Amino acid sequence: MNEQHNLWFDATVQQLNDPQNQRVWSVIVSLFGDLAQEKGARISGSALTRIITPMGIKPEAIRVALHRLRKDGWIESTRAGRASVHYLTEYGRSQSAAVTPRIYGRCPAAPSNWHLLIAEDGAGQATLDEVLLLPSYVAVNRTTALGHGPVPRSLDDLMAAEVSSIAVPDWLKTRLFPDHLREACAALQKDLEQISAPPAGLTAAQTGTLRTLIVHRWRRVVLRHPDLPPGFHPGDWSGETCRALVFALLDQLPRPGLTALDTLPD
Repeated sequence: MNEQHNLWFDATVQQLNDPQNQRVWSVIVSLFGDLAQEKGARISGSALTRIITPMGIKPEAIRVALHRLRKDGWIESTRAGRASVHYLTEYGRSQSAAVTPRIYGRCPAAPSNWHLLIAEDGAGQATLDEVLLLPSYVAVNRTTALGHGPVPRSLDDLMAAEVSSIAVPDWLKTRLFPDHLREACAALQKDLEQISAPPAGLTAAQTGTLRTLIVHRWRRVVLRHPDLPPGFHPGDWSGETCRALVFALLDQLPRPGLTALDTLPD
């Protein structure tokens, strides 16, 4: 690899890196979710180190994060000869699979069949709180949730009403897309817009580094808001522009094979 490739790679890593909010265990979750989510997929410790250390993360921090993920039931580690290998547990795969459609959805669904669920102040609040854990619901206020899809038939302590037309006020748009989320999305968009086309000849590990950074930054935006049609977006929401930039760059960085990650460059 020539010096020009390395300069582009280093500059792009710096552009995408977010060291102020860098939780190493979360970076590793993003890495496995993108590169090794399938059953039987394994990543060696040396490959993991080559992918993550260019982000400014030290090997000791990687070991601590892996220990936490093993303790939390996300990852298992074993030996393959003299090398260590790591892989997602059944729990880790199921958690990754649950959010994969949101992270990699290029054309998010735009639901149109809406309903309101209303709890009496005090009574029914626990039921409403459980409902709000579902991805198809958003909180309007403490006692009201807005959902899409069929109206549930088993929530006897909640009032349910189908809605054929919705006017979304600015205060609800701001609640659904708060300042910190809009700022994070705008920052990612700005960073992506400054990245030129990847040069040919990047190593598998370098591609893994860049994909992990892109997916990690995007994941921290897209999983913090519900998929909602444009009528719910604030005027300065740049989510769909950001989405297009994310996939335009990922398409230029094809996912490397796991075997290639263990192949050292000449």
